Amino acid sequence: MTKVKETVELNELDRKIIAVLRADGRITVTDLAKAVGMSKTPCQIRLRRLVENGVIRGFKAVVDPVSLGLDHVAFAEVKLSDTRESALTEFNRAVRRIPEVEECHMIASSFDYLLKVRTADIRRYRMVLGEKISSLPHVASTSTFVAMETVKDASS
Repeated sequence: MTKVKETVELNELDRKIIAVLRADGRITVTDLAKAVGMSKTPCQIRLRRLVENGVIRGFKAVVDPVSLGLDHVAFAEVKLSDTRESALTEFNRAVRRIPEVEECHMIASSFDYLLKVRTADIRRYRMVLGEKISSLPHVASTSTFVAMETVKDASS
């Protein structure tokens, strides 16, 4: 069964630190402290606590997928043949191993999961759908929606 994460108590300074880091994850601790109106050491302690508590899950480079030749985005609805907890766990474990699946969300709808899949082109997507997604445990059917343009992407 999926473990529900507890909400972490955040004050105004914590929220300021998070806002600054969301805008610039490469900012130095010294500049971060200045930006939120703190001295360096207390800011560093708060930052470490936010990381240890899982509020900040990590720091990474945000890469433009189009520059890597990965400009085809499709969303696949997946309906399972079995939705008991063990089947969901098996599906979740397997879908995490497909690198082309950028996101996977369990949905309360007429289907069970929505996958965001990024590939080089429609031919590659067809291969991923046919060879990888359709062969995931308990998949009964899929339906695909192809994105024509990304208007807003929170990761950018």
